[in-house]
Amino acid sequence: MKFIDKVNILVQAGHGGNGYIKRFNKKYNTYHHIQMNSNGGDGGDVYLLADKNTNTLNNFLLKKIFLGNHGQNGKSRGRTGKRGADTIIKVPIGTIVYNVNTKQKIGNLLYHKQHLMIAKGGRHGIGNNYFCKPYVNYDMQKYKKNGKEGEKIEIQLELILITDIGILGLPNTGKSTFLNKISTAKTQVAEYPFTTLIPQIGKIKNNNYEHNYSIIEIPGLIQGSYNGSGLGIKFLKHLIPCKILLHFIELKPLNTLNIIKNINIINNELKYYNNELTNKTCWLIFNKIDLMPINEAIKQTKQILSILKWKNKHHLISGIKNYGIKELCIKIKSYLKKHK
Repeated sequence: MKFIDKVNILVQAGHGGNGYIKRFNKKYNTYHHIQMNSNGGDGGDVYLLADKNTNTLNNFLLKKIFLGNHGQNGKSRGRTGKRGADTIIKVPIGTIVYNVNTKQKIGNLLYHKQHLMIAKGGRHGIGNNYFCKPYVNYDMQKYKKNGKEGEKIEIQLELILITDIGILGLPNTGKSTFLNKISTAKTQVAEYPFTTLIPQIGKIKNNNYEHNYSIIEIPGLIQGSYNGSGLGIKFLKHLIPCKILLHFIELKPLNTLNIIKNINIINNELKYYNNELTNKTCWLIFNKIDLMPINEAIKQTKQILSILKWKNKHHLISGIKNYGIKELCIKIKSYLKKHK
């Protein structure tokens, strides 16, 4: 299924109902002789509602126009028209809303059941009741009785996936294998680059299989991703809400300088895209250590960390052999508990 994280829709709130004004003979146009007739109902408003059970914007590819409910017209004998029911449009948590014409942000929807008014319903039309006073003698037909139109606006919905943990790195570094091992995600794995084409989300399980922390893997980054190269640029934004980033590196024998170069490529991509990403907690995950003796892997890792002057944590794992994965998950959960 195609991953949609931006879509434009047109929204119009309901119109106000017309007021009821009965025609009558002018000589009876006094307070004591007016047949009481009422106002219309206000038009219904249109709201966006963040819903934890709505995960994508794909539904908006099929429906792009949303109309509010109109207020009912006023009726005779003092019966006011019923207000139009509000229209609720469900969107995923993490949706950002923009006005298409002005390019201005309208608001963010960041938690379950948060709502945001997008278009206000039209005001009701006026009936006889509004004008009837003991001391007034009006010609009611001179006053406009129609309800007002509801607000109309074209908006852009942009989805930012909200997760706790972000997985990133060059293509083919074992990100998907790790994600499949520790979470509910079922991502395609193959021995070629760019197997992952869209962000993949899963939930990390506890020992009792309760779902706790969410984790996202974005497609592999390459040099120049921030400038539009490769697949990663459009998905880097989904790392911004993460509390911790896991930078995956493929450990290779006798290849220390190239590994350092690859690490710097990713670090630079984050910096050029958004400085906020470089300020996040990031752990280096040296993967595929099953391809070399463990003592050599440890020695090479120490050399890399020394040259980089790396101060954050690092971990050695093998996604294929399950080496170090359990310990890494324990430390991730411990970190997240301390940084809620």
